[in-house]
Amino acid sequence: GSKDGSIQEVNVSPCPTQPCQLVKGTSYSINVTFSSKIESQGSKAKVYGEMLHVDIPFPIPEPDGCKSGIQCPIQKGHSYSYLNKLPVKSEYPSIKLIVKWELVDDQDQMLFCWKIPVQITS
Repeated sequence: GSKDGSIQEVNVSPCPTQPCQLVKGTSYSINVTFSSKIESQGSKAKVYGEMLHVDIPFPIPEPDGCKSGIQCPIQKGHSYSYLNKLPVKSEYPSIKLIVKWELVDDQDQMLFCWKIPVQITS
């Protein structure tokens, strides 16, 4: 689903095996290396928990990609390292789901989109 960019690497840490064991009350580091096929003034992250084909918004503290390691404005043909945190709140249910992470440009088009299976545990 990455239309305006291409992903080179996705790193979720710590996550030695899949599905990632996400422990409640813990934060996980996200690092995505991607190259842009377009120019964009800004970028915004949208994160979802995908369960039974329904996307439930997953709030993150900093949705602004320009404050998450990306040098804005984004330039065509350049590579960027997107860095963010995925906080797992203690009130989340203990379930298996898919985390879907999107980064959109200023036209609301997808710079990148990736999914990872997770298990939320206490």
